[in-house]
Amino acid sequence: MESAQLVILAGLAIGLVYGAVGLLSGFCLMSSMRGFLAEGDGRLVRTYALAIAVAIAASQFLAGSGMVDLGKSIYLQQTFSVPVLFLGGLLFGYGMVLSNGCGSRALVLLGRGNLRSFVVVIVLAIAAQMALKGLIAPARIALVQASQTTVNANSLPSVLATLGLTDALSRSLAAAAIVVALILFAFAHPAFRRSPGQIAGGIIVGLLVAGGWYVTGYLGADDFNPVPVTSLTFIAPIADALQYAMLSTGLTLNFGIATVAGVFAGSLVTALATGRFKLEGYSSPRHMLRSGTGAALMGIGGVMAFGCSIGQGLTGLSTLALGSLIAVAGILLGTAAGLRGSLRVQPLAVA
Repeated sequence: MESAQLVILAGLAIGLVYGAVGLLSGFCLMSSMRGFLAEGDGRLVRTYALAIAVAIAASQFLAGSGMVDLGKSIYLQQTFSVPVLFLGGLLFGYGMVLSNGCGSRALVLLGRGNLRSFVVVIVLAIAAQMALKGLIAPARIALVQASQTTVNANSLPSVLATLGLTDALSRSLAAAAIVVALILFAFAHPAFRRSPGQIAGGIIVGLLVAGGWYVTGYLGADDFNPVPVTSLTFIAPIADALQYAMLSTGLTLNFGIATVAGVFAGSLVTALATGRFKLEGYSSPRHMLRSGTGAALMGIGGVMAFGCSIGQGLTGLSTLALGSLIAVAGILLGTAAGLRGSLRVQPLAVA
């Protein structure tokens, strides 16, 4: 089997597992933030923290052992725009609240029969494609070019290396400090310690991120036909998946498209097997308008931020990239603004 075919099959398998775990555990940054800020339930945010810790530990092990060159990913660029990354994160985070979930969560809920998520996925894909290659792309590119900066240190390990530390020690110290802090935060919560399903969900999702790096960066490292080094992310892949569904004869199947298909299939099979499948729709035209607006903000913001709550919040952070920290800060602030304060998204009135 050629490496490209192996990468596609592995992407499908990773998506299948993510779809099943996402449905069973409720893995979602927006739900995590809502529980943490508004409802007083901190278990989901601890699941997310544990997933980040596992993703960083496993990904940095792969990089440190030489199996994967994370420097080939989009996250560890020497030149990037801080304002665009942060603004994109803000738009994505607020849009996530309007749509009641991110792109990956929409795929999971769609597999469960949530037809609202079908609208979210389609609108997100169209908006993302507009920002990537369509009407919005020239403005986005101009904004990036006007505000980008070139840095010598583009990650936490490279910052430590400027102090005279070796690359291996810098990587180990940076990864260990963050991983230990996140694990302590997660397991300091008694309710989380009593939730084996949430613990398992965080560990599995974190390992899936590292699995994506291994598949594309090691198995896909063909000298003649290398695949892009990437892992779990959903904005551009959802846009590519919609385009592939319409124009497959002119496009090439890739890891991201296979992952998107796998997430939907994994959730659908799990929902049918566990009796969770149930068709659901919008409660009102206003509900649909708000959901679609949020999806558009996520599509545009996710492109600007180089990723979503998964693509930057897990995969980007697993590289310890400074740009990812900036984008995630914007996502968290945008989500918090939508959940609390003067810009809070008000609950829809029940008809």
